[in-house]
Amino acid sequence: MIASARPVHALLIAIMLALAGPGDLLADEAGTKAPAENAVASFELDNGLQVVVIPDHRAPVVTHMLWYKVGSADEQAGKSGIAHFFEHLMFKGTKNHPPGEFATRVAEIGGQENAFTSYDHTAYFQQVRPEALKTMMSYEADRMRNLVLTDEVIDVERNVVLEERRQRVESSPGALLGEELDATLYQNHPYRIPVIGWMHEIEALNRDDAVAFYNRFYVPNNAVLVVAGDVEAEQVRALAEATYGKIARGPDLSARLRPQEPEQNTRRTVTLSDDRVSRPSLRMAWVVPSYETGAPGEAEALDLLSEILGGGPRTRLYEELVVRQGVASSVGAYYQGDAVDDTSFELYGAPRGQAALEEVEDAIVAEIAKIAAEGVTEKELARAKRRYQRGYVFARDSQSGMARIYGTTLTTGGSIEDINEWPARIKAVSAEQVKQAAQALDQGRAVVGYLLPAQSQEDDAR
Repeated sequence: MIASARPVHALLIAIMLALAGPGDLLADEAGTKAPAENAVASFELDNGLQVVVIPDHRAPVVTHMLWYKVGSADEQAGKSGIAHFFEHLMFKGTKNHPPGEFATRVAEIGGQENAFTSYDHTAYFQQVRPEALKTMMSYEADRMRNLVLTDEVIDVERNVVLEERRQRVESSPGALLGEELDATLYQNHPYRIPVIGWMHEIEALNRDDAVAFYNRFYVPNNAVLVVAGDVEAEQVRALAEATYGKIARGPDLSARLRPQEPEQNTRRTVTLSDDRVSRPSLRMAWVVPSYETGAPGEAEALDLLSEILGGGPRTRLYEELVVRQGVASSVGAYYQGDAVDDTSFELYGAPRGQAALEEVEDAIVAEIAKIAAEGVTEKELARAKRRYQRGYVFARDSQSGMARIYGTTLTTGGSIEDINEWPARIKAVSAEQVKQAAQALDQGRAVVGYLLPAQSQEDDAR
């Protein structure tokens, strides 16, 4: 069970590019389209559950993923961590199955299962042989409405989550800085609150909180079922109607309206000194539009700017700071584009040898300014586009990767058409649009986080 702190578009791009490898071969245009016999199907059950089927008959395996349109950004004020806490509770017993039975059945057939929570969604998945799909649907549908939530279950699992926070956050200076950076970057939006929740608010979560959250959000009309693998659409429809279709539709949920960010006009810094830090580093962040909130082409340009600046070893920051100047041991960029609301664009770096952290920061700022003033070359833009196109083609070879692409897009306001059209929209981005994206990274409203060894606070912090 994972509390993901990264909105999903960054994750999907990472999946795509990792599968693609370091090359720059141009993807064949036909490669971005699924064969007719493997066409993606989508339908809705009478109770409002949206179902997406992605046929892939190359191996006798199926990925079953149930996504709920609720994440940490949808939590009630003062109840941070309830979305992730409830993800844990979903692995407890129901009225029909004792605790551990679902996991045991998955393990008996050699399958895999897990779950994760992010700002905008929560997802549960199993990867099994096709014959087990009905069983997975039956168990998943059962725990959608039949969990047994006693005070004892709540108390035990709350302690598990508290220990998870101690291990994943409190013991990691980098994670602590990340929380403080987000809390400073977002002045009003709930993206400022960690997905796992604040320690003091997790400690106060109780059974009433869990039941209220369950009854409000865990209903079929707030969920998306994605099934990818060795299946056919009509087969999945019949199984879904026989399992999920028996669940009553829940009350209609209101639109996901969260507090929005005010205009930001100040540069802010966050400094964390810790004796567990052996090497200083920095992170630089801005609030920017997401695919859901941006104008046409804006998010695509930010994606390509992220790739051109710091998407790997053949990018501007790496070649300039690591190869030419030799001041950085690591440097990079990422854009978290798949989010319901405005999201973040981040750059990061760490010095090498005797270089100062200030040198790394100045060099990063210089590269942003260079693109903002001069733009990018057609050659490097074409290279970035080819890498993204190739990554998309390779992502189609990952059954679970495709299930994630569809699930995350559909739970953050996108559509199947958006997924199909994305490669063409990336291809259409101009050098001028990338230049404009760089101009939006104004140093006057950046948030910069410094992670320093304890003895370096006075020497290195600005």
